[in-house]
Amino acid sequence: MTRHEELTLGSRTEDGPEEYRFRTADGLHSPEEFRDAELLLLETVWDQAPKSALVVQANYGVVGTVLDAITAEVVMTETSARAARICRANVDRNGADARVELVASPADIEPEHTDGFAAACFAPAAYTPIPVGKERIAGALSTLDPGGRLYLAARTETGLNRYEDCLGAIGAGVETVQKHGKERVLAAERPAEFEPPTYVTPRTIEPTVDGIPLSLVTLPGLFSPTELDHGTRLLLECATVEDGDRVLDLACGYGAAGVYAASVADVNVVLTDDDARATLCTRRSLDASGVEGTVVTGDGTRGVADRQFDRILCNPPTHAGDGVLTDLFSGAAEVLAAGGRMSVVHHSALDLDDLLEGVGSIRDRERGEEHTVVTVEATGSR
Repeated sequence: MTRHEELTLGSRTEDGPEEYRFRTADGLHSPEEFRDAELLLLETVWDQAPKSALVVQANYGVVGTVLDAITAEVVMTETSARAARICRANVDRNGADARVELVASPADIEPEHTDGFAAACFAPAAYTPIPVGKERIAGALSTLDPGGRLYLAARTETGLNRYEDCLGAIGAGVETVQKHGKERVLAAERPAEFEPPTYVTPRTIEPTVDGIPLSLVTLPGLFSPTELDHGTRLLLECATVEDGDRVLDLACGYGAAGVYAASVADVNVVLTDDDARATLCTRRSLDASGVEGTVVTGDGTRGVADRQFDRILCNPPTHAGDGVLTDLFSGAAEVLAAGGRMSVVHHSALDLDDLLEGVGSIRDRERGEEHTVVTVEATGSR
C-alpha cells in the first residue's frame, strides 16, 4: 500500500489547532519534508491576512489549511486527483474549512462569497514546465479582484526570473516582498482591466498504429506531448481487444490506448488518469478521432472502483514512486474481471513482475527494443 509520511507544523494562532498535522504520500511533491517555498509563501501571505485566498497547485494543503485560520474563504486547486484527495483529508484532520477543487486550470473555479479573491498563492514545483507555470499565473490573476495580489514563491532553479518577467508583463507593480536563502516571494496586482494571455496551446499528433490512424490532443507538461512514445506504441501493437469487451485505459495520459481500442473494435472503453489536464486532452482525443468513451479523473482506479473490466491497458507512471505503483496495481486487481487480462508496458530495465503477479498470472511477455509488454490474466471470482 501507499507509503505515508506525517509532518507537523507549529501553530501561530489561537483559532487553529496547537499544531498542524499533514499526511503525505508518494506521488506528491516533497512528501518527506515541507517545501521551503511553501513555508515562505505561507509566512508572507499570513502577514497580509487577506479576506479570501486562492492557493494554486496546493499539493497536500499546507498553505491553504493554515491560512484558513485567518481568512474568511480559502480555495485550493490541484490538477492531481491524488493530491486533491490527500489535501481534502488534511483539511478535515486539522479542522479547517477550506475548499479543494480538482481542475485543469485555476481559471476554472470561482469564489463562493466574493466577486473575486483578494489574494492568490502559487509555489511552482521544480518540474513545472515554464509555459505551464505562466499559464497558471495568468489563470490565478484572472480570479482576483482588481487590485488583488498574486504571491509567487520560487528560486532561480525553479524559474524565478522567467516568472518575474511574466508578472511584469501581465501584472502591475511586481516586487520582491520576502526573501530567505535562495527563495523569493514576488507579489503583483491584478490590473483593473485584465485579459489573461495564453501560454499553452493544445496540439494534435496523428500517429498510425498497425494501419489505424489516431488523432491525439496533447498539452505541454504531459508525458510525451510531441509524439506517441515507443512504449505506448509497443503496448498497442501487442494489445488485442474484441467486440463487446469492457476496456480500461489506466493512467491514460491523453488517451492513446483507449482511443486505439475504440478504433479497432466495438468496445465499451473507460479512460482514467490522475491528471485533470491529461483527461481534458483525452476528451478532445476521443472527439478528434471520432470514437466514444467515458473519461474519469481519479487517483489510480478510485474513480472506477464500482466497475469491472475484461481488458486493462496501462503505461504506468513508473517515475511516481513505489507507493503510486502499488496503489495502481492493487486497484487494477480489484476491477479486472475473472478471466480478464491486463497488459502493462514498462522499460525493459525495470522489473514489475512482483506487482503484476498481484493482479493475475503472467501469460505473455513481448519485448521491443527498449520496452517490455507483460500480460497477466485474472483468475478466480471477482
